[in-house]
Amino acid sequence: MCHSGALARSATFPYFARKPYLVAIPIPLHEVFLHISFLSLPYGSPLTSVYTMNETTINSLREALKHSPDNIPLRRLLAETLLAANRLDEAETEYAILLKYTNDADTQAALADIFFRKGNISACVVILEAAIEQGRANAGIFILYAKALIRENAIGKAREAYKQAILLDPAGDPELDDQLRVRHIFEAVDEEDEEIDNRFLEKPEINFSDVGGMDAVKKEIELKIIKPLLHPDLYKAYGKKTGGGILLYGPPGCGKTYLAKATAGQVNAKFINVGLANILDMWIGNSEKNLHDIFELARANSPCVLFIDEIDALGASRSDMKQSSGRHLINQFLQELDGINSSNEGILVLGATNTPWNLDPAFRRPGRFDRIIFVPPPDLPSRESIFRLKLKNKPTSAIDVSSIAKKAEHYSGADIDAVIDIAIEGKLEAAFADGIPKPLETKDLLAALKKHQPSTQEWFLTARNFALFANDNGLYDEILAYMKIKK
Repeated sequence: MCHSGALARSATFPYFARKPYLVAIPIPLHEVFLHISFLSLPYGSPLTSVYTMNETTINSLREALKHSPDNIPLRRLLAETLLAANRLDEAETEYAILLKYTNDADTQAALADIFFRKGNISACVVILEAAIEQGRANAGIFILYAKALIRENAIGKAREAYKQAILLDPAGDPELDDQLRVRHIFEAVDEEDEEIDNRFLEKPEINFSDVGGMDAVKKEIELKIIKPLLHPDLYKAYGKKTGGGILLYGPPGCGKTYLAKATAGQVNAKFINVGLANILDMWIGNSEKNLHDIFELARANSPCVLFIDEIDALGASRSDMKQSSGRHLINQFLQELDGINSSNEGILVLGATNTPWNLDPAFRRPGRFDRIIFVPPPDLPSRESIFRLKLKNKPTSAIDVSSIAKKAEHYSGADIDAVIDIAIEGKLEAAFADGIPKPLETKDLLAALKKHQPSTQEWFLTARNFALFANDNGLYDEILAYMKIKK
């Protein structure tokens, strides 16, 4: 019999042809309405009131289940009560029993939530994926699935899961909004894709004939890059794929970007030029997405030369990365290079670095950046070409470019720019003093050379140590040859 002020709950089991039970449970009347509101809410809905039951009530539910062990509503009430009280192990036991009787979405979601709270993410993911495959997922399930995927660092899949949650319930989840920024991305995918195309993709109008000097480098690029792209059928007959990765390394300011663009022009391919700033993003997973989008753009425009500058920052050794996001980005890059999910046929990835010794060794694995080309400071013909190009359309008077270029040994293209700027500043200063502008002369440029030392010297000091003491595989032999140092 019921106690005074309490209601007897009829707990029947309608799912199997068994004798129904009537069990009296001492539950105060005001709690019944809380039970009703609690049970009427779908999984994932916010509770409008704080619901807790005391130990006596839980014990009463357990006692009732002894008399009616197959009563699904009664066991669900106990499981939900235990979960609301954060008694996870006990709730897990009850939901596991429920799952044997009724494999519905709410039971699956509740059990997955328990595993998520206990830190058993893999079990949580397995249950949620089963619910999704069975077509039972609501917004709450997709939200929990996205959170679990973030814990597993599967950011791309988490973003897709959260997109599905937003489709089912536009209210979404504020925490995931902040982490994934899916809402903004989801609303503007087409505009962003078009913006990426316009910002990065170009068709170069220059080729090797526009690159003065550097004959040795051009010959190596032609053998390793151009011929495979121009004669893909021949390489295919020998079982070799076209494309792949080439690493250009050398001192800064020596024309690696210009050379990469000329390479694309030489094979009549599209050219994509991106730097670290175009890839990195402060939001979790967006850097990986940016990188993937750039590779997809290259694949959609094959044959294409994808040039990635500052790859030494992007591909720093994973052991040096303190932030897990940095390691995830490197792993994403390696997956894109390997073409795990998409073919890279006809895609040539050119990476430029000033510090190849800082690259993760995994980057130089065969099939990735296994072909490495040293880009030294401009040789004499290159320096002459650069001086002529930079002095074009400037007031000059019988400039002896050859003699100036000879004096500018080890100067990079950026150094030559600086020398010309120093010479022009001297002429401007004289023009303000005399009131008479005068053209640049050979002596002005020679004087400027004395004021500006080549910036490559510092780089070669560092490179020399690696070439001498960390060069067992001969990777940096070209540096020693340029510096005329014997091992």
